[in-house]
Amino acid sequence: MRWLLALAVWALAHTAVAIDPGSWAGGPTPGLELEDMHGRVHALAHYRGKVVLVNFWATWCEPCRDEMPSIERLRHLLDGQPFEVLAVNLAEPRTRIEKFLQHMPIGFPVLLDKDTRTAKAWQAHVLPATYLVDPSGRVRHQHFGDRDWSAGPARAMVLELIGGR
Repeated sequence: MRWLLALAVWALAHTAVAIDPGSWAGGPTPGLELEDMHGRVHALAHYRGKVVLVNFWATWCEPCRDEMPSIERLRHLLDGQPFEVLAVNLAEPRTRIEKFLQHMPIGFPVLLDKDTRTAKAWQAHVLPATYLVDPSGRVRHQHFGDRDWSAGPARAMVLELIGGR
């Protein structure tokens, strides 16, 4: 049954690539407090004062894998700016994530949503699902499907939130 759910999410993600980012209409920002791969707890509240890109992903999700390098490039481009990335993995074994990270080195925390409760709260029904949170802690934008976060309009959205314009 789990593989059927995974297949459905994968298929939806492939059809969602063309969806433009939209304003968040999901109400108040959901909670986010999860352990990373090293057992350290990360809470969205710890990142107040910064723009946070929250990305829900899985190793089996091809669009997620395609998107990950652009998120890392964006992180490098904004080095020194009040910007952070939190990558939330959906219920995969730690060993599978570790193997993936050996081939996809990234410099941002990978958080473990072991029971997918956080993904459900964030309405991340399609992967990848990415949310931009402003410095006050409010979700401002959401995007379903992969995109190049280091270029063009996506980067401009992040810069606008950093600049407060």
